[in-house]
Amino acid sequence: MHKPVLLQEAMEYLVTDPVGRYVDATFGRGGHSGELLSRLAAGASLLAIDRDPEAIAHGKSCFADDPRVCFEQARFDALSRILAAKGMVDGVHGVLLDLGVSSPQLDDPARGFSFLRDGPLDMRMDPSSGQSAARWLATAREGDIEQVLREYGEERFARRMAAAIVRERKLAPIDTTARLSAIVTEANPAWERDKHPATRAFQAIRIFINAELEALASVLEQAVDALKPGGRLVVISFHSLEDRMVKRFIRDNAREPGMPGLPESMRPRLRAIGRAIHAGEAELRENPRARSAVMRVAERLPAGGARHG
Repeated sequence: MHKPVLLQEAMEYLVTDPVGRYVDATFGRGGHSGELLSRLAAGASLLAIDRDPEAIAHGKSCFADDPRVCFEQARFDALSRILAAKGMVDGVHGVLLDLGVSSPQLDDPARGFSFLRDGPLDMRMDPSSGQSAARWLATAREGDIEQVLREYGEERFARRMAAAIVRERKLAPIDTTARLSAIVTEANPAWERDKHPATRAFQAIRIFINAELEALASVLEQAVDALKPGGRLVVISFHSLEDRMVKRFIRDNAREPGMPGLPESMRPRLRAIGRAIHAGEAELRENPRARSAVMRVAERLPAGGARHG
């Protein structure tokens, strides 16, 4: 069963106006959106975005009777285009990003995300777009596979794993999650306690296949542009690379330049709200997936970068 992570904490920071406009750019199965709607008044609106067609179908079914919600199947880095198409160019009060793969995606063997459940090696969040993990691994150069495992998975044994993948694909196609898991597990000489030896490799390949870090860098910029002054950006990440990107982005956009008379484009656009937020012990007992979650919050400053609050 899907349990949204840091649900109450995210809502407490996100909702600044009960009749405002909000964006859940990673709808998933609607856990955060459902709680958000329970806190919004009749005049509010919610734009729910997800690149997974199954997530959008689920949302339209569950929220069909709520006129405050509209859905859009797209990558979240299409945010600016979607807002413009919907006439929401005057800004929104909050943008939520709950990054990574959802529990329903992990739990469905047909989606190919999990090394714990055998299925076709797909890993695409939108199965109708782009190349599958199996197709990429069938033709990618060994050096490129190594680079993906090292950069996106921070995998110490990326070279060994890449060599094993290239060697094994000559013997038989690597087209199932079980086969890939067996190959990278065998190539991992130092298993970590409480972590499956294929975890980093699967994570890296998924991030690459879905261009997740590139999309994140783009949507962070778009989200700031979309926010009204005082509006909040709330980001929940599960991967150290994602969290570092979000932390750096907020820091860079909140930094005081230290020079008077700077043009508007060089003045700070954000202020960080508090520090990184982690799940408490009660939530960790209920939902082990929350153990790697990190939430960061930033608020849009008024024109000129004047601070308040």
